[in-house]
Amino acid sequence: MTQDNSLTLPIEGMTCASCSARVERALQRVPGVSGVGVNLASECADLALSSPVSATLPSQAVQRAGYEVPQTQADLRIDGMTCASCVGRVEKALKAVPGVLEASVNLATGNAHVSRLAGAATTGALLQAVRKAGYEAADATQADAAAPRPLHDPGWKVALAVALSAPLVLPMLGTAVGRHWMLPAGWQFMLAAPVQFWLGWRFYRAGWKALRAGSGNMDLLVALGTSAAFGLSLVLFARGETHLYFESAAVVITLVLFGKWLEARAKKRTLAALDALRALWPQTAQRLRDGQEATVPLAELQLGDLLRVRPGERIPTDSLIVEGASHLDESMLTGESLPVPREAGDKVSGGSINGEGLLLLRVRAVGAETQLARIVRLVESAQANKAPIQQLVDRVSAVFVPVVMAAALLTLLAWGFGSGDWAAATLHAVSVLVVACPCALGLATPATFMVGTGLAARRGILVRDAQALEQMRAVRLVAFDKTGTLTEGKPRLQAVEPAPGQSADTVLALAAALQHGSEHPLARAVHQAAAAAASKPACRAGCCAWAARAGVTKLARRPSRCTRAPRPCRRRAAA
Repeated sequence: MTQDNSLTLPIEGMTCASCSARVERALQRVPGVSGVGVNLASECADLALSSPVSATLPSQAVQRAGYEVPQTQADLRIDGMTCASCVGRVEKALKAVPGVLEASVNLATGNAHVSRLAGAATTGALLQAVRKAGYEAADATQADAAAPRPLHDPGWKVALAVALSAPLVLPMLGTAVGRHWMLPAGWQFMLAAPVQFWLGWRFYRAGWKALRAGSGNMDLLVALGTSAAFGLSLVLFARGETHLYFESAAVVITLVLFGKWLEARAKKRTLAALDALRALWPQTAQRLRDGQEATVPLAELQLGDLLRVRPGERIPTDSLIVEGASHLDESMLTGESLPVPREAGDKVSGGSINGEGLLLLRVRAVGAETQLARIVRLVESAQANKAPIQQLVDRVSAVFVPVVMAAALLTLLAWGFGSGDWAAATLHAVSVLVVACPCALGLATPATFMVGTGLAARRGILVRDAQALEQMRAVRLVAFDKTGTLTEGKPRLQAVEPAPGQSADTVLALAAALQHGSEHPLARAVHQAAAAAASKPACRAGCCAWAARAGVTKLARRPSRCTRAPRPCRRRAAA
């Protein structure tokens, strides 16, 4: 905890006066610390500060001395960010909260991960800091995870913007054939005004919040650029000019709205990968107490509870098999395509599918401590963390907006004073703002990482962190420890090799009869092959076997459709 000129640092690991003296000496060497008092009994250090000091420096000094500074984590849900400048402003606001060690904000996911001293920087203080910066924030642990975030702009708004902008742009094609098909100025104004001030109001709102916080963002560039083009068109309209720029303002807003809509859809599809992982948990479990079986919600399970899982059901949570034996499909966790045998005494993971046996389980982990929950947290962490390239992009983007605005102002003044044509000067300054307004630099990088990890998760590949994904670009060879991870998990019978004097159809029929009623994947493969063989008409001449030896890969009911058949199987057709 901290005040204006002091900081209280919790410390773990001190056992004697020698420890407190060593911590005191380490803290006195931290720049900005004018006085240190270490209390062994309360396990904390009170620091007097001569200048503002981040909690990170004293914490690192304590760790170098061989002791620990307890930390806690907080996850926030941030709404209203539109570009990398927004990310920088939110991170700066969070790091300014006393007791915050590190803050990482991800534009693509809209989440903030904060490391703080134990007992300092309460969640309420973090939320208040974000709101003062001009954004909406909520505790991610208390937010409704099931409620999807709304798209920045609904699809109907984008469609309406296109419908209103098209009549302003399409007549420009007439200039290619020497025709003037532009609408009258009054009609141009009536079409462009709703796009500018209704559909584009979000840019004004977000830009004003940035200005009020003393900074700029991409929304501010969009608002300034399109407003300048719209205002210039009004001035030229009042002067009786026919060459106006209403279409420029409308088209820029329409394109940016369309881009935001696409980005939001991509994020929604990517975050659905996490929802798919969470969906592996069943909603209820069959709990046994005092010999009575009852269906209870998963949240009510406790360590040591007895559960009954029937064939075909998912394991509710990480457990230990007390009675029974079965094969479990654990492909969602291990990638192993074939079910693995499990019996009494074996550990099983929540989300895996029970095969043919009735199991009695004892709960050994619930909630966030289960293996599946840890995997979900890994994927969420990979999407929220920043790769080295993204940190570089954020540093560049932090100065991007001021540089663009300065360049636009310089263009306006230089062109205006140099040529005296302030209308043309305004148009060129607007061009600078318009070209810069789509924040590809700050948005493309985090969106790419988020989409990449999401696509990998949907295909069973879990990325531990963004840095690993970035380093994959240099990978030229990948070695897998087993082929089972690369298969579909659905075995198919490829060939039947009968003993001398036996036919393949007879052997296949006998194998299917022996495995009748079995739910094992290999048994299902034999059943499917036997059913397919039984559905084919018999070939009396034996030419089907000859065709197979000749390289025929597929035999159809109609001989003319046999794949690569050297000649139609007429005897088979007659049969």
